Amino acid sequence: MSDEDKDLGDKAEDAFEDAKEAAQDAAEDAKEAAGDFKEEAKKTANEFTEGLKDAGGDNKKILAGILGILFGSLGVHKFILGYNKEGIIMAAVTLVGYATTCLVVGAFFFWIPGLIGFIEGIIYITKSDEDFYNTYQVGKKPWF
Repeated sequence: MSDEDKDLGDKAEDAFEDAKEAAQDAAEDAKEAAGDFKEEAKKTANEFTEGLKDAGGDNKKILAGILGILFGSLGVHKFILGYNKEGIIMAAVTLVGYATTCLVVGAFFFWIPGLIGFIEGIIYITKSDEDFYNTYQVGKKPWF
């Protein structure tokens, strides 16, 4: 074998060793990143659990449900849950309905939001605390 072939063999061995070390470093980095992700996931899960306990989901659920049943046409229950745009829409439609009651069509404008609020109030009250929190406070589902 010539010296040139030996040099190539040595270079190949060196490259193999470098690649092996790089692969080991990458594997260690991946393990470290996975461990960090695991810890972050546990921390987030604990924060979510604490948030559910501290959110007052039961109080907000009952309050929003009762207000939806009683004053649903005005959208008060939407404001309680933080859905200001939807609350304004319901209140505006109801006010337009009251203003146009002399026309037969006006009765539908405040009757329909009242029915929507009544149905939503019942849905809020019948949902479990966790479902209510996940759907309406975390998931931000504004309608039904």
